[in-house]
Parts: sequence; C-alpha cells; structure tokens
Amino acid sequence: MAVPKRKTTRSRSGKRRSHIRFSPKNIIEDKKSGEYRLSHHIDLKTGMYKGRQVLDPKE
Repeated sequence: MAVPKRKTTRSRSGKRRSHIRFSPKNIIEDKKSGEYRLSHHIDLKTGMYKGRQVLDPKE
C-alpha cells in the first residue's frame, strides 16, 4: 500500500486544489422588468427571451 513519506502541508494541498472552486453564476438584471435572472434563460415573469414573447406571462 502506498504511504506518503512526509505530511502534505496545507499550502501544498491548497496549490494542488487551486482549480477546485465554485464558479459564480451569471446573474444579470433584466433591462425591461428590472428582475434578476440567469443570462441565456427565459424570464419567467414576463415570458420574454431575446426581446421576443416565448411564453404566456405568469400572474
């Protein structure tokens, strides 16, 4: 069984895991309604996407 020769320090393990992190979500403010939504997603309150009416608006 493989056993490490020395203890791995926090800084070394942190360097190894530097790419493992949460990515921030791409949240934007809608230009017309002022609501926050994910970009490239339909605004569920108005039913608009890219300036077109896609769904019936929720009430």
